[in-house]
Amino acid sequence: MIGTPAVLSISSSSCRSHPLFSSGKRTLLPRAMSGETLAPAAAAAVQEQIVQDGNRVGSVKQQLSSLFEASLRATFPELNIEPMVAACTAKFGDYQCNNAMGIWSKLKGASAEFKNPKSVGQGIISNLPPSEMIESTSVAGPGFVNIGLSSTWMAQSIQNMLSNGIGTWAPLLPASRVLVDFSSPNIAKEMHVGHLRSTIIGDTLARMLEFSNAEVFRRNHVGDWGTQFGMLIQHLFETFPNWEDIGEQAIGDLQEFYKASKKRFDEDDLFKERAQEAVVRLQSGEDKYRDAWKRICEISRREFDLVYERLGVHLEVKGESFYNPYIPGVLEELSSKGLIEESEGARVIFIEGQQIPLIVVKRDGGYNYASTDLAALWYRLNVEKADWIIYVTDVGQSLHFTMFFSAAKRAGWLPDSNIKAFPKTSHVGFGLVLGSDGKRFRTRSSEVVRLVELLDEAKNRSKAELLKRLEESGKLAEWTDEELEKTAEAIGYGAVKYADLKNNRLTNYTFSFDQMLNDKGNTAVYLLYAHARICSIIRKSGKEIEDLKKTGRIVLGHADERILGLHLIRFAENVEEACTNLLPNVLCEYLYDLSDKFSRFYASCQVVGSAEETSRLLLCEATAVVMRKCFHLLGIQPVYKI
Repeated sequence: MIGTPAVLSISSSSCRSHPLFSSGKRTLLPRAMSGETLAPAAAAAVQEQIVQDGNRVGSVKQQLSSLFEASLRATFPELNIEPMVAACTAKFGDYQCNNAMGIWSKLKGASAEFKNPKSVGQGIISNLPPSEMIESTSVAGPGFVNIGLSSTWMAQSIQNMLSNGIGTWAPLLPASRVLVDFSSPNIAKEMHVGHLRSTIIGDTLARMLEFSNAEVFRRNHVGDWGTQFGMLIQHLFETFPNWEDIGEQAIGDLQEFYKASKKRFDEDDLFKERAQEAVVRLQSGEDKYRDAWKRICEISRREFDLVYERLGVHLEVKGESFYNPYIPGVLEELSSKGLIEESEGARVIFIEGQQIPLIVVKRDGGYNYASTDLAALWYRLNVEKADWIIYVTDVGQSLHFTMFFSAAKRAGWLPDSNIKAFPKTSHVGFGLVLGSDGKRFRTRSSEVVRLVELLDEAKNRSKAELLKRLEESGKLAEWTDEELEKTAEAIGYGAVKYADLKNNRLTNYTFSFDQMLNDKGNTAVYLLYAHARICSIIRKSGKEIEDLKKTGRIVLGHADERILGLHLIRFAENVEEACTNLLPNVLCEYLYDLSDKFSRFYASCQVVGSAEETSRLLLCEATAVVMRKCFHLLGIQPVYKI
């Protein structure tokens, strides 16, 4: 067993962009052990337990799957079949069960009762448990079971959500302790646009998993170790011999301090030798060098925190230095299992299918990226007991993670190949942020864009557009300076986040302030204004919405009311899909479609002053509640007036 080392050893290791920690929530799902999967019956038992504990019923898709699972067990007891239920976009129903063809392929010629896929579908329907959520079923084509939901049940589900909170619509996930590794800037370097995607995507994944009642560790694996610190410390000592007395003024602008030390390191061989000696002395734990290292890290992290605060992102830092003491023991364990071999003076792990091995100890005896990652994974599995570990970095690191995960499977730390088994690891890769020229987004002087400057410009542009809009409408006098500032921040920062998250993360995307701050189309500005309009409708009615929740009743009588209601109750399964596939754009698409369906409803259904006013105001409120939760999951502050 690898214990906590008493002394911090040091090495040179490279850095990447990594992640954080959030407050623990109570665990609702049992943690599956290594290589263990939940059988359907066990999964159903877990779901039943959660329904009783916390009034959570899972998504509509999960509820229907439970019903069809019971039917499949009763109809085909000899077969171990998982229900295949999907939302239906055709006119025949709201959902479909698509098991019939697969079952027929197994039964063909062996069953007198079932003569074709259609009869299989009819058999599934005949054994479906009675449920108030299903209004109609039918078999179409080669056995597709179409399901029509009860409008009364849908309306009641929405009403229950309004009464009991949207937490009752949280999806049920099989992982209970999830670690999300994201953001991870390098100490002494300023955060730039390259850190934007990891930070935004990682935060949204963490928020969705937290909403789904997983205990989420938000981990910031900052680059706070390695050869660059010898360079920084030696430059500090030589430039400011009395640095301890001067304090932070000695370092000043960290970015410029780093550039100056790097220039000396690259151009002055004697300084380079002294910097390398400084690394050795830091390794040995000399107080003077350790104190300087701590001071540099502290100043840099405070700078990071200012950016995180503006983005509304919360993290727990466990940098590369934290895992360094665990590396020798981890490598000893891997060696004892016969995984580590000597190759050209280095120690490596050979990975099947890869032309080059995973280097875990360099020729000079130093550790590297892979050795740090292996130690971190060991710690996360054995000490923090995480059952799902998610790494959010650019797609350029895909090969590293493929090899790293393969090594962990060879070691027996992770189950082999079964994607449903726990514990498991996932690499969330993402593409580049591009400029209008189609190249990596940079300033006119070819410098990387500082994240602080990007956020400043987003807010300033948003404020200018907001002032223009209010002046034209004659409403500027109705707004306080504080409201203007907060609204400009919400729209500006929200626009930057949404422009990133609405794209499939694997693709590159072009950064354009003009496009992302447009109030038309699929933008945060459009969606925030749509939410504000819904709030305005409710305010202008003069009705107290909390009273209506207690006394009113939702009725989905009009076709567009039903379309809106159906989309609302699909919220949980969209969050579930976004979590399962680690794709925030799924939630963005859902949110944009929700706004579109509300617009259709509002255009065809009079709200204020109609005979159905109470029901439709509650439907407005339900839409606003779901939109606000979507905004929250995307890390966007809602706007309540425009």
